[in-house]
Amino acid sequence: LASISPAVLSELFSVASEIAASRGLTGYRTIFNTGVEAGQSVFHAHLHLIGGRALAWPPG
Repeated sequence: LASISPAVLSELFSVASEIAASRGLTGYRTIFNTGVEAGQSVFHAHLHLIGGRALAWPPG
């Protein structure tokens, strides 16, 4: 994640926002898992967009 340009990160969040809006989500969570200890299993940058239900805190 540290090697991604700010422009690419910005685009990921912009697209996530567009997807959420297109699906009618009024609340959603965006997640980057960075490193094995964080649960990353695919080792390239990708953003998880989670919504469509009530999201508790802490997650899990």
